[in-house]
Amino acid sequence: MGALQAVMGAAALLLLLLVTARLFLARRNSSQRTAPLSLLVVAGSGGHTTEILRLLGSLSQSYSPRHYIFADSDKMSENKILSFEQKRAETFTNSQFSLNRIPRCREVQQSWSSSVLTTLYSILYSFPLTFRLKPDLILCNGPGTCVPVCISALLLQILALKKVIIVYVESICRVETLSLSGKILYYFSDYFIVQWPALKKKYPNSVYLGRIV
Repeated sequence: MGALQAVMGAAALLLLLLVTARLFLARRNSSQRTAPLSLLVVAGSGGHTTEILRLLGSLSQSYSPRHYIFADSDKMSENKILSFEQKRAETFTNSQFSLNRIPRCREVQQSWSSSVLTTLYSILYSFPLTFRLKPDLILCNGPGTCVPVCISALLLQILALKKVIIVYVESICRVETLSLSGKILYYFSDYFIVQWPALKKKYPNSVYLGRIV
């Protein structure tokens, strides 16, 4: 039963992303675009990367290229992403992806006062990268790295340089409370997805799809 719920949840997320993409394309003033949608994926150390790659396994090749962003000191995520893309290449030909590193917002046990400065530095570093990649969609699930990336995407929109749709999926381990990243991006995401009904009750603007990873 749990496996069935996971499959249904992943399918629901895929449907949501497809609908989002169509709405996004419909708003474009330029001629109709037939190319796939560029997807930016924010990975985080440990379980965050494992969860986000499970979600990506449900997506079609229409989301290409896939641009991965992770902290510069996060070797574990880099290895997991490379392994995932190597397996994906066995199924999909002409698979395109890139690996991109940014400074970590906050190290373990780093003081909150100093983390403000490192976060600002990470935002300044992320903005030109996000501007260069110009993704259509951003998919993230809670690592601290996603905050400067999403803020950079919002700056692109404020400056009328690019409209980027942000889809945030709160981690499965967050049952009753949001992560710090979730508390921030709840107010800025286009779609904020939770996996437990308790969070849906506390955050009515979220989207509850059940367990999707």
